[in-house]
Amino acid sequence: MNASVPLITTTSGQLLIPADQVTSLLRRLAVGWLHAVYESEAQLDPPTTLGLAAMLAELADRIDAECIAFLPVRSEYDG
Repeated sequence: MNASVPLITTTSGQLLIPADQVTSLLRRLAVGWLHAVYESEAQLDPPTTLGLAAMLAELADRIDAECIAFLPVRSEYDG
């Protein structure tokens, strides 16, 4: 799988990645684990894998919520 991820460099030299790319990766990883368990492609413990997948989805949801809360509020007059 080839994927291009836009990286942004800050003035201090840190690399940043868009949050939607991170949350998408977390959700795809969780779905991949669940498919592997339920299609018997891997010897994974179903309850443990379900718990880990749920934790990844929750983390992705929290990142999304924090990003949404960070956005400036627009009024109907902002156009």
